[in-house]
Amino acid sequence: MPVLLLLALAVAVVAAARSTWSPCGLSMLSSITPLAEQGRGHRFRSTATWFVVGAVLGGITIGAAMALAASGASAVGLSTSAALAILTVLALVTAVSDSRILGVTLPGHIRQVNEGWLNQYRSWVYGAGFGWQIGVGLSTFIVTAAVYLMVVAGALTASPAQALLVGVIFGLVRGLAILLGRSITSPEALIAFHRRFDAWREPVRRATIAVQLGVAIVASVAVWGIGPIPVLVTLVSAAVAVATLRTASDLRSVIDAPAPTPDTAPLRPSRGLLGMDQRTLQAESTP
Repeated sequence: MPVLLLLALAVAVVAAARSTWSPCGLSMLSSITPLAEQGRGHRFRSTATWFVVGAVLGGITIGAAMALAASGASAVGLSTSAALAILTVLALVTAVSDSRILGVTLPGHIRQVNEGWLNQYRSWVYGAGFGWQIGVGLSTFIVTAAVYLMVVAGALTASPAQALLVGVIFGLVRGLAILLGRSITSPEALIAFHRRFDAWREPVRRATIAVQLGVAIVASVAVWGIGPIPVLVTLVSAAVAVATLRTASDLRSVIDAPAPTPDTAPLRPSRGLLGMDQRTLQAESTP
């Protein structure tokens, strides 16, 4: 299997997995569960099936766009070496963006699915509709720059069939994530699930960054072999990884720090829950 395709598929899988922790992904794992579907008089198995089908169709949609770009890359005679060199640079850029170590990130996208559909349409309509929006990757919240990297990597294969496959895999992984909530049959199970799920947010974010850095290293070695450039890419990747871990550790220390008391900090007016929600949404929409 071509190395470009392998790298593109790796990015597609981690991009899809990381996107499950987007506001839309979390919403789906609260809104489409056995508990919620039973309350609406629907069967979770049926709705989940339509959701996966819709997500795969969404993957085919973004895959078709990548296939069109891949046709253009093939038409201009893009070489494998040039494609791998481009992928090396872009993988480093998206990894740095996701790490946020420089305080600069690639633009995100703030859009939530319309949850009004849940009470307006049949289960197969909102199941497939939500699935398509999730599976297409770019129509709702984008929480990782790996989605952008996947699109470019698919185009760089210069093979429409391979690019389409990358999109399908992305959509399939995003769709299958709905099955994570298959055991949510009570309010207590819902709370427990999301508590456990939230605990995996940071490890998955780090893993996504690690895969992007790994893609950069592998792509550089595939082009230049064992030489100065791959060594430089490896050193940069190691620096980004260390900085990411340190930043996450600093954030955790702030979160775990005891709250200030009136004796140690003055009281300030609250900005309200709405302000908190908006800041949270803004943070989650920035890759």
